[in-house]
Amino acid sequence: MSNLTLIAILLMLMAVAYQMGLMRSRAVARGSSERMHSRPGYYGWLVALWCGLPALLVFLIWSAVEPSVIRAVVLSELPPEMANLTAQQITVLMRRLNDIASGFGVAGDIAPYEAAAADALSRLRNIGQLAKISVMASLALAGLVVARRRIQAGLRARNHVEKVVSVLLALCSGVAILTTVGIVFSMFGEAMHFFSFVSPIDFFFGTTWNPRFSTTGAGGQGEFGLLPLLWGTLMVSFIALLVAVPIGLMTAIYMAEYAPSWLRSVAKPVIEVLAGIPTIVYGVFALLVIGPFFASVGNMLGIQIRATSALTAGFVMGVMIIPFVSSLSDDIITQVPQSLRDGSLGLGATKSETIRQVVLPAALPGIVGAFLLAASRAIGETMIVVLAAGNSPVLHANPLEAVSTVTVTIVNQLTGDTDFASPQSLVAFALGLTLFVITLGLNVVALYIVRKYREQYD
Repeated sequence: MSNLTLIAILLMLMAVAYQMGLMRSRAVARGSSERMHSRPGYYGWLVALWCGLPALLVFLIWSAVEPSVIRAVVLSELPPEMANLTAQQITVLMRRLNDIASGFGVAGDIAPYEAAAADALSRLRNIGQLAKISVMASLALAGLVVARRRIQAGLRARNHVEKVVSVLLALCSGVAILTTVGIVFSMFGEAMHFFSFVSPIDFFFGTTWNPRFSTTGAGGQGEFGLLPLLWGTLMVSFIALLVAVPIGLMTAIYMAEYAPSWLRSVAKPVIEVLAGIPTIVYGVFALLVIGPFFASVGNMLGIQIRATSALTAGFVMGVMIIPFVSSLSDDIITQVPQSLRDGSLGLGATKSETIRQVVLPAALPGIVGAFLLAASRAIGETMIVVLAAGNSPVLHANPLEAVSTVTVTIVNQLTGDTDFASPQSLVAFALGLTLFVITLGLNVVALYIVRKYREQYD
């Protein structure tokens, strides 16, 4: 029985426990002169939680510990001459034993000790699965019986259920926070390893990007100057904002102030569909349509415009982030109190004057926050610039030429067979950490602006 099937059975058992708790609470309510403390549904949830949570906890702990225990037992039964295997050799051996135990074909002849170890592995897994099912079933049934018997009029079922829910929500928040912290620390550790090869001054202030794929000596490492990549990232993002900010803001103003309700209900979801299109589709669109179009326009005007350039990538990226700007700005504009509009109109201002001189200044902090969030989205974009920017890590100020960005370089450095102990691969973590700091700073500034000035207009 697979773990997924086991979880499905546990959920069905919790559903049965919920119904039993519900019926038990109603029976107690009919036979008692006291008023029930909570609604019947809370008693049902209490029984379901008592039934499911202990069994689920055992399942999680068992699933985490069982592989290590089985691995140790199987390795202890190997011949004495195999006691000095390295960690990598043990990993390869366990993978081979797993294939033998699962019935998959393996290369070469199966040694007698491998067959015996595979049999032991299969036997231990079966025993562990049966034991896990037995323990979980026992705990689930015991929890169901105990919780059902505890149901009485004075039982504060709602308080218990809400406490469990609050703990679960806190655990979910903790998982999200710990995941972010783990990502940051993993990048930080590998970035520090990279800086043991390359000086941070050469990295952050270097103007040449030329990582040569050699790890023999300092001269063979290449040059890892960040400035060309950072400048390309900022150039593409700036072009994207030049496209997205005016169009998105004008769209938001029209949707919030001028559009009839029927048009708003149709047009707003249609615009937001742009945010759901995969970025690889935008990249292919930029490569096959927008890039050649810009190149042909440049030929007509006598200007050399490369099909893959900062202009192409920035324009398509701007189209992609239009929904971010328009949707956030629309929500902020609609939150401006109607009394401000009525006061302006009552003093004789026109609708356009009211929007320009009252509504937009009132919503300006939130709109600026929306712009900064859109900028952080543009800085972190990958697939569009991979296909449309041209991948030329050269420091120049011409948006009609090819550029390279931080995200493109991360993809290039981690593509193919790489040695993760070399600076050519470790630089991806330094680039990722730099990009993380930039986007985090933009998000912090945006949230600070929104929170600081929002209450002035509530």
